[in-house]
Amino acid sequence: MIREAFQDLKRLRQISLIAGRFGFADLLERTGIRKKDESKPETAESARAATAARRFCLMLAELGPTFVKLGQVMSTRGDLLPREFIEELETLQDDVPPVPFDQVRTVIKEAFGKELEEVFAEFSPEPIAAASMAQAHQAKTKEGERVIVKVQRPGITEQLRADLSVLHYIARALEAVIEEVGVYTPTGIIEEFDKAVHEELDFLNEAANIRAFYKNHLEITHTRIPKVYDELTARTVLTMEFFDAPNLTHANLDEEGKKTIAKTILEGAFKQLFEDGLFHGDPHPGNLLVLEGPVLGLIDFGLVGRITRQMQDTLVQLVLAVGLKDSESVARLLYRLGTPDTRTNMIAFRGDIEAILTTYMPTSLKDVNSRHLLADILNLAVKYKIRIPREYAILSRASVAIEGVLRSLYPDLPINEIFLPYAKKLLAERYDPNQLQGGVLKTLLRLQGAANDLPMQLQQIMLDLESGKFTVTVKSEQMSELNQTLRSFAVVAFAGLCACGFIIGTFIAFAGKPFEIWGVPVLGIFGIAATVFLFSTAVVRQSWTGFRKLSIKRFIGKK
Repeated sequence: MIREAFQDLKRLRQISLIAGRFGFADLLERTGIRKKDESKPETAESARAATAARRFCLMLAELGPTFVKLGQVMSTRGDLLPREFIEELETLQDDVPPVPFDQVRTVIKEAFGKELEEVFAEFSPEPIAAASMAQAHQAKTKEGERVIVKVQRPGITEQLRADLSVLHYIARALEAVIEEVGVYTPTGIIEEFDKAVHEELDFLNEAANIRAFYKNHLEITHTRIPKVYDELTARTVLTMEFFDAPNLTHANLDEEGKKTIAKTILEGAFKQLFEDGLFHGDPHPGNLLVLEGPVLGLIDFGLVGRITRQMQDTLVQLVLAVGLKDSESVARLLYRLGTPDTRTNMIAFRGDIEAILTTYMPTSLKDVNSRHLLADILNLAVKYKIRIPREYAILSRASVAIEGVLRSLYPDLPINEIFLPYAKKLLAERYDPNQLQGGVLKTLLRLQGAANDLPMQLQQIMLDLESGKFTVTVKSEQMSELNQTLRSFAVVAFAGLCACGFIIGTFIAFAGKPFEIWGVPVLGIFGIAATVFLFSTAVVRQSWTGFRKLSIKRFIGKK
């Protein structure tokens, strides 16, 4: 434990120095992470004259794999950072050398308890891709099937532990001094990242995601999901079917093929979202392969989103409301979709939604800008203090990626002709009374339960009124602040009065000199110590209550 603590301090010092080189020294000094008397390091050459977003991105890249992964995760949360930061973080790429082949052998032996040659018939020593968490190799099973083997980098778990420990400390320090924490706190963000990165480190989670996608697409002929080889998969090794096909960026498609793939991608996205409740969270061109047909192949299921039946119902209605430019319904559904932290001004919220829909809702794909549409909606949620669940943030990123792909393939794709009929069909199915899972029966059942409970609840309210036990709780931020101010004033006043009493008693004790030890009046010394303690407590409390948090806007806008 002591060794880990010293390592964490060393890492914290290193982070502080690198942050200072990229122009964030003032922020760390304000948190107390960095001492004010430290010499100011010269800003890195690549960061000079760069925007704050660019400098932040460069800083994460230099800090190493954990921080690169943090940036990639944060790039999915358009509700956390301004648009320019999200755009910069989306460019973050893992730039790490591959793990030596001997270490790959060791990982496979530890995973399966056998030598590599006993597990695979062939195994390419050169990786086809290397990232901060893992790298991928081509191989052949004992049955002669070509596969892709994803191997976790040795030592990555220990490195993540150390970096996450430091990140938790930095988050707590930032939370104490940053004014604009809003509906998200730094500690909450790091906790979410901690959970996400540990799920990604366990390849059994990704294998379960692939199997779920594979099952959902068994009857879909125009989309293929790789098969997972369970007997060749462990927590640190993932083996899956190899697709010998180019990705969308390098595929040679004619115009008809582009239209086919575009429709396949859009229809597949709606199926994943509204039927399966499980959708691909990172559908960029590198994860979309073009097989013969053309048939779409999906790979890389480390980031997926899951939505419940109730969330699906809300999204179906939201799609319809957006398509119909119904600002009132959109505002109400967004309010239901998120978690409001305070009472929301629905009139102002609806007005802002109407302005966004008027700006961003044309009729053809080539005219729509979903990146700005979704970013502005997320910004509105933050403005009105509505907390957006992680699944919707992942959906936002996936939607932007799909929009970019469709724009490059088929910019004239008539979006209204595709998603409105699909959404209407799904909405009708949800409320089909002939289906036991239909929303109508659920609604009727809930209404029946509410009707049965209502008389008893009214009777309880009347009894409480008669007996004088009925209470109404009113919460007000201003009253809470006033209450806290009065409490602080009372404590400081009490400490001051006690200090005055001790001062008078000290003079009396020194004058009378009772209870002397070696000629020193004990009561007098005790009075001085108590006076100093109470006076210091009052000063510290007053200074702390008068503490003003730091506005990070100054650093975000800093050139």
